[in-house]
Amino acid sequence: MRKRNTSVAADHDSSLTKTLLDTSRGLKYCQKKGEGDQGPEAAFEPADLDSQKEMGRRRRSGMIPRLKRIFLWLLFIYLAIPILVKLCPSIQAKLVFLNFVRVPYFIDLKRPQDQGLNHTFNFYLQPEDRVNIGVWHTVPAQLWKDAQGQDLQWFEGTFQSSHPVILYLHGNAGTRGGDHRVQLYKVLSSLGVHVVTFDYRGWGDSEGTPSEKGMTADALFLYQWVKERIGEKSLYIWGHSLGTGVATNLVRRLCDKGTPPDAMILESPFTNIREEAKSHPFSMVYRFLPGFDWFFLDAITANDIRFASDENMHHISCPVLILHAEDDGVVPFHLGKKLYNIAVQSTSLNGHKVQFVPFPMSLGFKHKFIYRSPDLPHILSDFLGTALPYV
Repeated sequence: MRKRNTSVAADHDSSLTKTLLDTSRGLKYCQKKGEGDQGPEAAFEPADLDSQKEMGRRRRSGMIPRLKRIFLWLLFIYLAIPILVKLCPSIQAKLVFLNFVRVPYFIDLKRPQDQGLNHTFNFYLQPEDRVNIGVWHTVPAQLWKDAQGQDLQWFEGTFQSSHPVILYLHGNAGTRGGDHRVQLYKVLSSLGVHVVTFDYRGWGDSEGTPSEKGMTADALFLYQWVKERIGEKSLYIWGHSLGTGVATNLVRRLCDKGTPPDAMILESPFTNIREEAKSHPFSMVYRFLPGFDWFFLDAITANDIRFASDENMHHISCPVLILHAEDDGVVPFHLGKKLYNIAVQSTSLNGHKVQFVPFPMSLGFKHKFIYRSPDLPHILSDFLGTALPYV
């Protein structure tokens, strides 16, 4: 009886041990199967990682040839541009003048009142056969009420007043209706000055094809047209940017004839077009390219474009005022300073006032916002040696 119970107990222990072992194996199997991931797809994770890595390798390997193609295209364009400019010098002329850029767009140059110039008259003159150029005459702001609805004859009659006249020569790109130009007309007009400005042939709504010779001829024609109407009254020439090159060309001609203007004002000037082109931001990517002068600068000369203000300074005999902002990013400040140093050493300018006025970088006037300076009226009045009517 005691033996039987022992046997039953042993059988029971054996069965229990077997069950525990089987359960333990099952738990181990389940744990191994589901370890780190509770989903049924966990068993395929290594394969998925391998496929993702393979896809990444394929993407990277496919991107390298694509980047090489982009680089080769950029290199081709980089090298093709100077060759194209050399073969077609007229391209470089267009880049100098930028007369095809009309900013702001969609303005009617026949309606200066749309730009806030309700005391300005638009008309056209013909310096040469088949060349008509658009002109604006802005009378002193104090005459704006009288100017409403008046014709060209009335505007010409206002030249008989004692107010001085400024002939404004704008820079490249845009038109006589450019915003920074309009703002300057307003400032000068508020000081009691007549402002006469125009678009050179090929600019704005003026006919013809641009060239340095044509621009200078247009400026000379306008100067003579104004001078005939004002007699002995003061007539000043103001040039900005590329217009400073036109201004020195014009004044040199006038001085050679013995009829210099009362003064010349140069805003953001340069020494000559080659030095300006070399310093311009657009040339930065090519400036250190071997043969830069041969490719680009010689192409400018081939178009008979020089604007040699540095040479002109040795033939000018009238007061000269140079205005330049230190943060000018188009015509670097050092070129304006260099032109001033040339002017003060010029024998033809001995006995004439030569003044350089820098505008600190902190003011943020850059290339075309000197008109914002509250000191500008006093600078002009001090330089001209006479109080402007409303300074």
